[in-house]
This record gives sequence, structure tokens and C-alpha cells, in this order.
Amino acid sequence: MTTFSDYMGGDHQRCDQLFADAEAAVEGGDWQKAGDAHRAFIDGMQHHFGMEEEVLFPAFEAASGSTMGPTAVMRHEHEQMRALFAEMDQALAQQRADDYLGASETLLILMQQHNAKEEQMLYPMSEQVLAAEQEELLQRMQARGE
Repeated sequence: MTTFSDYMGGDHQRCDQLFADAEAAVEGGDWQKAGDAHRAFIDGMQHHFGMEEEVLFPAFEAASGSTMGPTAVMRHEHEQMRALFAEMDQALAQQRADDYLGASETLLILMQQHNAKEEQMLYPMSEQVLAAEQEELLQRMQARGE
């Protein structure tokens, strides 16, 4: 049986690769490729956030009875990342590689810390609290991408 850790951890890896592709295109100065790779990365991240914010987090909060725990921290970090996405969008539109890569460096650190918290704390906690619903919730999360 697939778990939240397996499924969402795998999606973290997918998003990390999209991120690396976008950075490499910017570093290479191929602005068309950079634009396409950046859009793929942002779309991947927004999809990931949506699975969490629209399916996993509400279910966790309902089962745990708390909206001020780890999901509040994760939502706040999602907003911080979205602000960095906007900085990167602007830098890309102006073809300013240094600005893009500066924001992406900050984003990388935030993503690494964020993903570690999810993979080491939130997903395992979700597997315990939502054990009876895990399969149905995973199906709903997967359906968001179809």
C-alpha cells in the first residue's frame, strides 16, 4: 500500500528535478527553455501545494482537532515559497539571471527544510492519524492531477 510518505516524498523529488532543470536553463542563458522549465516547476509546485492544502491538511486537521499545529507552519512556508516564485517570475521576465538565481538559492534552502519537516514529521503523523482514510485521501490527491 502506498503511504503519504511514499507518494508525497516522490512528488518532492519530481519537483526538485523540475527546479534543477529551471535553474540550469537560467544558468545557461537559454531564456526560452528557462521560461518553459520555470513554468513546469511552478505548475508542479502549485499542484503539490494543492494536494496538501485542499486534501491532506484539512483531513489531518479534522482528525487531529488542530489547525494551529504542523499544517499551519506548512501553509506559512508555502506562502513564503509563493513569494519567491513571484520574485523568480519577475527576474525571468526581465532576463536577470543573477536575480533569478539569488531567489532560487533562498528557495532551495526553504524547500529543503520544508520537505524534511513534511517527510520526517507531518507525513508519518498523517499516516497514524489518517490510517483508515489514507487510501481514499491518496486517491483524491492523485485525482487532482488528472
